[in-house]
Amino acid sequence: MAVEITDIDVAEARRRLAAGAKLFDVREQSEWDEVHAPEATLVPMSELVARWQEIDGGDTPAMVICHSGGRSARVVAALEQSGVPAVNVVGGMTAWEQSGAEVVRGAQSEPRHEH
Repeated sequence: MAVEITDIDVAEARRRLAAGAKLFDVREQSEWDEVHAPEATLVPMSELVARWQEIDGGDTPAMVICHSGGRSARVVAALEQSGVPAVNVVGGMTAWEQSGAEVVRGAQSEPRHEH
């Protein structure tokens, strides 16, 4: 049975962030080091099997982002099947940057890991 995933655009993701939603980046460390959203928590897709329980949106669905939206859509489907409410940020970090949203470039900051 296919899981329906919900897509949101960057503007909606930014509105949800301002309201307290959590953003999870499922790209790999090297991509994160290049550029990422300052509010994001890194949970690489390659580590998802071991770390999927770290993805928790609290009172709202977790927002999942990748480079362009493909990996995050697969992660959202897997989370939804596991009972974790999640939404896909369409266009990924490419759209995030193009929208003018704040980004961190380079390995200027350590990845935030939820505990």
